[in-house]
Amino acid sequence: MLPSAPAWLDQVHGTDVIELSERGWADGSPCADAAIARRAGEVCVVMTADCLPVLLCDQSASVVAAAHAGWRGLAAGILERTVRQMGVAPSRLMAWMGPAIGPGAFEVGPEVREVFIAEDGDAAGAFVPRNGDRWLADLYQLAQRRLLRAGVGQVFGGGRCTWSDPERFYSFRRERVTGRFASLVWLDPDG
Repeated sequence: MLPSAPAWLDQVHGTDVIELSERGWADGSPCADAAIARRAGEVCVVMTADCLPVLLCDQSASVVAAAHAGWRGLAAGILERTVRQMGVAPSRLMAWMGPAIGPGAFEVGPEVREVFIAEDGDAAGAFVPRNGDRWLADLYQLAQRRLLRAGVGQVFGGGRCTWSDPERFYSFRRERVTGRFASLVWLDPDG
């Protein structure tokens, strides 16, 4: 059972991060792609159906965050911004990557690849040539690279492909009209 109502976001594939303790937006869903909670019982949530949900916490259980990392937000720095705004040493953070479209199914154009390798030449290893000018992209590898570069050394999860597992997951790329699944994190009020 949830300790409180989740803080639903109006996700736009951007880099805005909200603090749940700043309730000035309580009358509606804030336009953001990540949420941070510092108080026990506040529930951070992101909705996805191919994009990568990333949940973060610190080792002393003083702060948690949920980030929505589609390729646009990932390339623009949503994970790095979330890590910075959590306000603790990145080496004390842990990250969990939830289900997302896998590297065998996420086909992108050359412009997506170029965005990532322009900032990090080694990110080229996260792309495999496909037909013509198309590429298969590994969101998990791209996210892990960015988290490691931001100082987060403990990264877990990944490997659950939303596109190839229709019995378990929604996939926008597979179905176009589909639901979303929620990834939630909070500090235990009894902990």
